[in-house]
Amino acid sequence: MSKKLEIRWHGRAGQGAVTAAKTLAELISQEEGIYAQGFAVYGAEKRGAPVVAFTRVDEKPIRDHSEYMEPDIVLLLDPTLMGLVDVKEGLKKDGKVIINTAFPKDEVVKELGLEDYEVYVIDANRISIEALGRAIPNTPMIGALAKITGLFTKEQVANGVVELLKEAGKFPEKIIEGNKKAIEEAYEEVK
Repeated sequence: MSKKLEIRWHGRAGQGAVTAAKTLAELISQEEGIYAQGFAVYGAEKRGAPVVAFTRVDEKPIRDHSEYMEPDIVLLLDPTLMGLVDVKEGLKKDGKVIINTAFPKDEVVKELGLEDYEVYVIDANRISIEALGRAIPNTPMIGALAKITGLFTKEQVANGVVELLKEAGKFPEKIIEGNKKAIEEAYEEVK
């Protein structure tokens, strides 16, 4: 893994973008033993309002807590935000974009003008509905991110998230197992 990585998450309040950014930071800190931070910038948003979250990773202590970044990776958790947010904003020339959508990748690339970027699609809503009973795409998106970056193996990311959920002590076993299943499935299905 590169010793420095910046990730921007776009979603809507209630979809877990903030939780995903923080969870990924915790996983990286624990597994890789390097510095990571996950945070969001938002006001008093209500469920459904657009949210932006961030994950930074570095081998040195991270002193920058601003929302300004040139991300290596941008994740779009809500397909209804396609065209409403500029996923290319600040994205590095060799950047990657992961989009939660049921549409074919070539259609998404053309629609959003992403021909110059590495683009991946995953139907995280379908996966989370099947695994958890509702559309909360954050853990499938973590699984997809792990796969395309090589940050973690499927087992590392799934087991790491399970441990974090167990440590939180507020999730029933059914939800924990559903998240594990969603991560594993997304890891296999991302294209």
